Amino acid sequence: MCGTCGCDSDKPVTFRKPGDVHEHEHNHSHNHSHDHDGSQHSHDHTHSHQHGHAHENEHHHHSHDHDHHHADDAHAHQHGHSHSHSHDSISEREIELSRNILSKNDLLAERNRGFFEAKNVFAINMVSSPGSGKTSLLEKTIKEIGKDLNCFVIEGDQQTMNDADRIEKAGAPVIQVNTGNGCHLDAEMINTAVKQLEVKENSVLFIENVGNLVCPAMFDLGESKRVVIISTTEGEDKPIKYPTMFETADICVINKIDLLPYLDFDIEKCKEYAMKVNHHLEFFEVSAKTGEGIDKWYNWLKNNK
Repeated sequence: MCGTCGCDSDKPVTFRKPGDVHEHEHNHSHNHSHDHDGSQHSHDHTHSHQHGHAHENEHHHHSHDHDHHHADDAHAHQHGHSHSHSHDSISEREIELSRNILSKNDLLAERNRGFFEAKNVFAINMVSSPGSGKTSLLEKTIKEIGKDLNCFVIEGDQQTMNDADRIEKAGAPVIQVNTGNGCHLDAEMINTAVKQLEVKENSVLFIENVGNLVCPAMFDLGESKRVVIISTTEGEDKPIKYPTMFETADICVINKIDLLPYLDFDIEKCKEYAMKVNHHLEFFEVSAKTGEGIDKWYNWLKNNK
């Protein structure tokens, strides 16, 4: 289980390009520690996941190391005795655990960012709720200006190759990251995906995150810019319902404006709410279907590449 947002990560993360026969699984390492009345317990769990083409007689191996360190040698620790905790100390330890996990992600994110800067890769983390039109916007962008941008794409979803297949047909190199039960991409997944995708210098890397307006906001991937997409089929109050996502974004794309005549969506109210959360936001009003307003989005990409 993810110690930060609580999503279930028991299922392995897989990386696959369109046309791959085998899935490549991701190794996870989890460390948990807790302190009981002067006794420190450290539990290391290493899970090694084999490639999808492993033989039937091969099994996953799980190693568990349990070390018990005693602050007082005279104190003999016995499993079966009870421990008393104050609510304050439990809260403090939970907060510290969360900080440690995010610190590891942030360190990897800085490594990613250093790589992107060295290779002159403009990395865009695209976040939204499901169905906002991220993939459709990417498809149109790749088809119309993909050659100018030298695009590469990392697709994040819990399951299926659907979006990666769409992007490949649009004309860009792509790798699909299936997070299993995970609800977001993290910096380690991006580090692995970039290596397998072999992202080239002087390119634009689109990272389409898992559809979720909550958890992806907490995880820095090392991106150059974060773009949040909201569609007119959603409520205009999304920015104040999910403020962290909009607070951490650089760009807000309002998609599906071709549907405005048929919907009760106040686009100016949506922008007003978003500006209350983040007054630095820049807006693009587009229709990925008709192309309305999309030139401004294209110009922004070209000017930042």
